[in-house]
Amino acid sequence: MPFELSQSLFEIEGHRAIELVPADLPAVQTFLESNPGYFLSAEGCPPVATQAEEELASELPEGWAFSRKHAIGFIDSNHALRAFATIVSDLFADGVWHIGLFILATDGHGRGEARLLYQGLEAWLKASGAKWLRLGVIAGNARAERFWERNGFVESRRRHGVAMRHATHTIRVMIKPLGKAGLSEYRTLVSRDCPDAP
Repeated sequence: MPFELSQSLFEIEGHRAIELVPADLPAVQTFLESNPGYFLSAEGCPPVATQAEEELASELPEGWAFSRKHAIGFIDSNHALRAFATIVSDLFADGVWHIGLFILATDGHGRGEARLLYQGLEAWLKASGAKWLRLGVIAGNARAERFWERNGFVESRRRHGVAMRHATHTIRVMIKPLGKAGLSEYRTLVSRDCPDAP
């Protein structure tokens, strides 16, 4: 069975989070193709044939400081991939961890599974050194906006005209402080996320 021998990062209520490796690419590709909603909304097309490889191996823009990229799979008790996330640690500044993707299997929507898995992920990120969490959500994607707001994220700025394959969006850059340092301290460290940043 896929993922059976992978080391767990953490476990939460019947789910196991693992660090995905190149050998997992076929399973990740199958998962993304079976759950195309995010890509249809964000990129204006279904996942492409190289989507999993792009998500696991794509480079960050030149000049973006970071310490590591993580690709995380959430596996259920049947060894099935239920969710997929990409994380970048220490993006722009120490302690800033960026959530690139967080995709749940479509049949789990509206059942509390996403919130459960996210809670486990956030606890692991905090234990791993995250002081702030950062992500971008497409303005107008009401389900995603509500989800991240309910989980404590607040908007720091908007980026307009962001091209994503066959679509262009306004992106809400959202931040969640995990400790005593708040949003103002974050903006001091990461000035590009200030509301009036170019």
